[in-house]
Amino acid sequence: MRDFLFYLELGWEHIISWDALDHQLFILVLVAVYFYKDWRKILILITAFTIGHSATLALSVLDVVRLPSNLVEVLIPITIMLTAADNILFRKSQTKLMKINYVLALVFGLIHGMGFANTARMTMASEQNIAVPLLGFNIGLELGQITVVLLVMGLLYLLTRFFKFQQKFWIIGISVIAIVLSGQMILERI
Repeated sequence: MRDFLFYLELGWEHIISWDALDHQLFILVLVAVYFYKDWRKILILITAFTIGHSATLALSVLDVVRLPSNLVEVLIPITIMLTAADNILFRKSQTKLMKINYVLALVFGLIHGMGFANTARMTMASEQNIAVPLLGFNIGLELGQITVVLLVMGLLYLLTRFFKFQQKFWIIGISVIAIVLSGQMILERI
């Protein structure tokens, strides 16, 4: 149980820590097109990201997949930039955009999983069975993502309810900020 809790905390910190801005930003641009009443769709979306993230993490720990970390560190902000650009380009077709975001969450989750792969490989390599560490990590990851989403949806609720802020400005604003920040990350990581 102690191992499970250790990995659960590791997964939580992977999303909640200040060093996780890229993951938080990706989650933010993914959910920017949803409204708080879409909580079921958001939960499915976040779970799709976790599945992609987890699959790559498992394959990496088992040493089936391995990419140079400097390449992965550049690809992660590119996924943020592409998702944000997608939000802007397809903002008038909400249903189409939501469907696209499910695919992006799963596929780009594979890339984001590689971002933690080296640390996970070193940490979990000594384990006889990686099932408990991966389960703990993924539950911690999911809880962290849900926390980020709850904070984002709470902010959106306050802005729309009390300040009559329109969701289209939310989508564009979040996406533009994400493009700028991810562009800065790409330049720093090259």
